[in-house]
Amino acid sequence: MMHDDLWTMLQEGGYTLVVRSAGGEIKTSRERGVKPLFILLRHFPALLLRASLADKVVGKGAAAMMIAGGVKQVRTGVISRPALQLLLAHGVEVQYEEEVETIVNRSRTGPCPVETLCASAPTAEACLPLIEEFIRSNNRPKPE
Repeated sequence: MMHDDLWTMLQEGGYTLVVRSAGGEIKTSRERGVKPLFILLRHFPALLLRASLADKVVGKGAAAMMIAGGVKQVRTGVISRPALQLLLAHGVEVQYEEEVETIVNRSRTGPCPVETLCASAPTAEACLPLIEEFIRSNNRPKPE
């Protein structure tokens, strides 16, 4: 069913994201959060169309970008219930180790900010501008 080789590559390579395009091209990232997926969606959208991917953690924001990009299959360690529902509603094949109510932030002190941002967005498309603004605001130079 799912491409276990991508999952193996993700784990053995220490990656956070592994994507195999419909044409067989492989892209990997070790960057955390939704940024690697966002960069692919914005700059290499053809890579995501009918792609298979392995991602360590999938929240609603990541799911929205996968849907917008036309991803066909997803394998993940942890997925939030809203992300799972969104992916299944769009016909994406999903395989996961653990389903959780919400994705937690990196410091484990509360919910993931992108998950929180996208919580009330009714569709995948509605999540995208929220994610874009989040990434843009987090890439601004910090005052000294």
